[in-house]
Amino acid sequence: MATTIGVLAVQGAFAEHINALEQLGVHGIEIRKPADLTDHPLDGLILPGGESTVIGKLLRELALFEPLKDLIEAGLPVLGTCAGLILLASKIAEDDTIHFGTMNMVARRNAYGRQLGSFQTEAEFDACGQIPMVFIRAPYIETVGHDVDILARVDHHIVAARQGNMVVTSFHPELTADLTVHQYFLRLVQQRILQTYLVR
Repeated sequence: MATTIGVLAVQGAFAEHINALEQLGVHGIEIRKPADLTDHPLDGLILPGGESTVIGKLLRELALFEPLKDLIEAGLPVLGTCAGLILLASKIAEDDTIHFGTMNMVARRNAYGRQLGSFQTEAEFDACGQIPMVFIRAPYIETVGHDVDILARVDHHIVAARQGNMVVTSFHPELTADLTVHQYFLRLVQQRILQTYLVR
């Protein structure tokens, strides 16, 4: 049976994520309303970049916030990039706002400031080797809980991490030709599909 990944499509680079999934032979669907979640059983979810405050507001206005949070808390694999990282963070530095709050970490918004608002570099991602990383007004992770694995650092800042079925990156993997991050995420998806199948 084909793997189906939902990509939140209310703002940001969702089309680029869907293109990356298609290159890997995976069906990506745009999530814009609650019916998109019920009409298409999802094997995974991607929360793309954009403006986290705006996305958080739209999620509530479109009645997507609670059903998405329920899916994430139930263990649906999720990849959050840039703003998606902020949506998943349990705490945002110097900000009382909490969105999904499901990942045990402290995120700092627009952490690189104006001078380094956008830049590109290469760094090691987990055990997958060096990959290109595109940062656009990016956050980074200040601290993580004991149950969170650090996947990448740039200039001593944490820029990718994993907790269970949740993976986050400060950078935009969908804006490069490198598919490493999406492949990493899809391995988690396949593991959960297999586990669900074996439980049955």
